Amino acid sequence: MAIPDVWLYTGFIILVLALLALDLGIFNRTPHVVKVKEALGWTAFWMLLAFSFNVYVYFERGPIPAKEFLTGYLLEQSLSVDNIFVIILILRYFKVAPQYHHKVLFWGIIGALVMRGAMIAVGAALIHAFDWIFYIFGAFLVITGIRMAMDKEEAEDLENNGVVKLARRFLRITPEYHQERFSIIKNGERWFTPLFLVVLVVEATDLIFAVDSIPAIFAVTRDPFIVFTSNVFAIMGLRSLFFAVAGVMGLFHYLKIGLSVILCFIGVKMFIQHWYKLPIEVALGVIVGVLALSILASVVFKKKQA
Repeated sequence: MAIPDVWLYTGFIILVLALLALDLGIFNRTPHVVKVKEALGWTAFWMLLAFSFNVYVYFERGPIPAKEFLTGYLLEQSLSVDNIFVIILILRYFKVAPQYHHKVLFWGIIGALVMRGAMIAVGAALIHAFDWIFYIFGAFLVITGIRMAMDKEEAEDLENNGVVKLARRFLRITPEYHQERFSIIKNGERWFTPLFLVVLVVEATDLIFAVDSIPAIFAVTRDPFIVFTSNVFAIMGLRSLFFAVAGVMGLFHYLKIGLSVILCFIGVKMFIQHWYKLPIEVALGVIVGVLALSILASVVFKKKQA
């Protein structure tokens, strides 16, 4: 007998919260620099967990939803790579000590889970009410993919960032860090530290990336449960993936081109699905193939250093 969706959502959220509690409360209670070996271990753990859940989806819901989950997970995981690059720039700009990177990413991901859950609910409601919204989503993804291919990877002056300006206007921000603390009491008043400001910027960045990734995964499946769970697994693995690849991100200089091609492909798939529904196996093959080719091209045709 199939388990009602409400119990599936409840059980899944409890599992995620329990894993997050173990992460912060036991495995990473003491701030430390996450080494590549540790990061690779956690990356393998989250991927194994996602693939195990994929097996559960296969037996609980059938082969088609299982393929949709796998495609959605790989799509979200690949799009999160560009998010990692931006987070690296943010942490470098604010000169966050390496031992505090994990805490920033942890709380950033907590906020991302809440925001994406809300955006998925809104997206599902819009699609249910207005079928033509797929044309808008498709056109938006194509435009985003073209812009991604044309944008130069330059560090932004984050002091002019809207989130930073608002935070400095309405919050008391200390000029210096206070270890891993987000706020302190000074002269009887609550002051927030630059580390809290960094978390706000990371949250805003993920919100921007979610605007791209949520419509993209709705091109793969309309099942909100598959959309939500594949998104959560991709986000949960983002932290460990960050520490695993942060040092070698510059080597994969064609990856951004690959991601832009994937976004354009998903946008076209979404736009034409009224006339032709592309098989999920084709979408999965294109995503994996483009990622593999962009990584291979980055290795074979190395970028010349200035």
